[in-house]
Amino acid sequence: MEIYLVFVDTIQNSNKFWAAIVEDGNLTIQWGQVGYQAQTKVHQLVSYQRAIAKFHNLVAEKKAKGYSESQPEIDASRSVADIRRAIQLLNIIRPAVALQNFGDTYISALNEYLKIVPTPLGMQINYHRVYRTVADIDYQQELLNSLLATPAPQATAVAVRYAPEATTEPKVVSLKTISKNFWRHL
Repeated sequence: MEIYLVFVDTIQNSNKFWAAIVEDGNLTIQWGQVGYQAQTKVHQLVSYQRAIAKFHNLVAEKKAKGYSESQPEIDASRSVADIRRAIQLLNIIRPAVALQNFGDTYISALNEYLKIVPTPLGMQINYHRVYRTVADIDYQQELLNSLLATPAPQATAVAVRYAPEATTEPKVVSLKTISKNFWRHL
C-alpha cells in the first residue's frame, strides 16, 4: 500500500510532498519540498496490520491539513483524465500569463495544476514568475499532448529522452520524471 500527497499553495510559498509505503511490518515515510532531496523515516511496527493502521491515520492527518492525492505516475485509468485536466488548466493559465493578470483564477488554476504535475519551483515561490512566457505554457502542453498520443512504452521514451528502441517492456510514465523537461527555464 502506498500514497503520494502534495500540498500546494503558491501564495503561501508551499509546494511540498508527503509519501508513504507499507511493506511487511514497515511504514516508510518521505517528505519535503517537491524537487528536493526527501527526508525519510521508517517506522518498524510489529505487524502488517499495525503498519496499515498507522498509514491510514497519518494519511488522514495529512489530508485534514490540506494535502491531496497526486498522480505522479500515469496509469491506464486515471492518468489520461489527469493529463487532460492539466491541459485544461494550462488553457486557463495561458491568457493570464499573456496579459500578466495573476489574479485568483490564475492562482487557483496554478495550484491545481501543480497538484497534478508535481513540479520543483525552488524554496521561494514567485507565483507570478512561474511562467515567464506563453511559450513556456505551449511547451508544457506539447509534452502533455505527446503523452496522450503516444503508447506508454514510447511515452516513457519521450519523458526521459531515451531512444524508443531502448524500451523493452511496457513502463509507467512518471509525471515527476518529466517535470525536469517541463521546467527547462528554471
